[in-house]
Amino acid sequence: MSFAGSKSCIFSLTNHYKENDKSFRLNSINKPSIDPKRFPRNLGVSCKISGSNGAEENPGTNGVSLSSKNKMEDYNTAMKRLMRSPYEYHHDLGMNYTLIRDELIVGSQPQKPGDIDHLKKEENVAYILNLQQDKDVEYWGIDLDSIVKRCKELGIRHMRRPAKDFDPLSLRSQLPKAVSSLEWAVSEGKGRVYVHCTAGLGRAPAVSIAYMYWFCGMNLNTAYDAFVSKRPCGPNKGAIRGATYDLAKNDPWKEPFENLPENAFEDIADWERKLIQERVRANRGT
Repeated sequence: MSFAGSKSCIFSLTNHYKENDKSFRLNSINKPSIDPKRFPRNLGVSCKISGSNGAEENPGTNGVSLSSKNKMEDYNTAMKRLMRSPYEYHHDLGMNYTLIRDELIVGSQPQKPGDIDHLKKEENVAYILNLQQDKDVEYWGIDLDSIVKRCKELGIRHMRRPAKDFDPLSLRSQLPKAVSSLEWAVSEGKGRVYVHCTAGLGRAPAVSIAYMYWFCGMNLNTAYDAFVSKRPCGPNKGAIRGATYDLAKNDPWKEPFENLPENAFEDIADWERKLIQERVRANRGT
C-alpha cells in the first residue's frame, strides 16, 4: 500500500500481541465473493504516519514531542485503569485500522485531511462513523472541520454518534443509535464504512461487534471472538449485553439488568433479534 508520507507497520500493542502477528490478518469473518473494484484488498493492520499539524513542540526521544508523549502516557494510563485493558494507543504512529469484514473497517481517529484521501483511494471508504466527543478531538489537537470538509469534497458521508470514552453506561445508551448509522451505511452499499473512536480499541469495536451480533446472525461471543482475532482489543462486553437487554425487553416489570447472570443476553432468540433490528432501524435520522 502506497501513500505519500506514510508507511505500513504493525499496530503497536503489548509484547504479548506483538508476538502473535497472525491476530492481525485481514481475512474477512465471512468469506463471500468479493468485488475487487468495490472492496479492494489490503494486507494487514495499516498504520500511517499522519505528519505534523504545523505546531512547534519540544522534541523528545525518537522524534516524538514531549507534549504528544505526555498525552499518550496519560491516555494509556486511563485506558488501562478504567477499561482494565493492556492495550495502548500510539498517536505518533498515525491512523491505524483493520479490515474486519468486506464492508467494515475499524480503526483510530483520522488525524488530517490526507488520511481521508487515503481511506477513499486505498480502501474505497464511502462512510465514516465517528464515535468521539468534541473533547476527545480537542485533546489530541485534531482539526475536525478540515476532516469533515475533505469528506464532503470526496463524497464521503461523515456521521457522528458520540459516546463518552471509558464509560460503559454511556456506550450502552449510545449503541443503538451508533449501530443504526452503521447498519444504514452498510445497507446503502456504496462502499466501505470506517468506524472509529480515538484509539479504535473500545467504542468503535463495541459498536461493530454489536452490529455483527444484532444483524449478522451471530451470538455475542462469536462476534466478539471473531472481531478480536483480527484486531486485538478489549471492548466492554457488558455494555453490549446491556444494550441488547434494553432493546429486547421493554416491559416495566422486567428484572433489572444488573441482577441478571453474567452471561445473560449473550444470545437471543430469533424473535428478539427481529425486534432489536426493528428498534435499531427506528433510530435512523435521529
